[in-house]
Amino acid sequence: MLTFALAVFFLLITPGPGVLTTAGVGAGFGRTAGLRFVAGLFVGTNLVALAVISGLAAVVFSVPEVRAVLVWASAAFFVYLAAKIALSGAKVAFMETAAAPGFMGGLLLQFINPKAYAVNNLLFSGYAFWPESLTVEVALKLLIVNAIWIPVHLIWLTAGVTLKRLNLAPGAQRAINVGMALSLLAVVALAAFSQA
Repeated sequence: MLTFALAVFFLLITPGPGVLTTAGVGAGFGRTAGLRFVAGLFVGTNLVALAVISGLAAVVFSVPEVRAVLVWASAAFFVYLAAKIALSGAKVAFMETAAAPGFMGGLLLQFINPKAYAVNNLLFSGYAFWPESLTVEVALKLLIVNAIWIPVHLIWLTAGVTLKRLNLAPGAQRAINVGMALSLLAVVALAAFSQA
């Protein structure tokens, strides 16, 4: 369960469309607009999780080979994403928009967010820790994910609100990107360890 919680933390804290847009909304429109957006993301991420669980759980948890393939495919995606982040240069790339996206913007983003599907596939197909009951394991995973998801997104929102006021040097921006990429690679290592 600790390995699962660490994987959740690293998967959620690393840049992806959800957290980067959260920081971007905070930077561009402030905390109130950001909270509306985060509420939409929260509902959306749980709907994506339920879609993954209800559609894939029976197959994935009953066929170990399918489970392993899904975990390794997700890990490959995250290695690719980590490389893109690390090599993105000296710009912390927050998404800019003319109007705050609001609740519906956050909700809809999760349905097109490939990281949301990859994260849920990885988390709910890997890291088995309650072999006695799949139902108990899934319920605990949902609680753990949400207990970590909320503060992580609030941290990103606060970072966006704060970073707008700072004038970071290119070296500092580059260091942020490399740190996020290394966090993402830590998740890949945890996934490999859980399958060993």
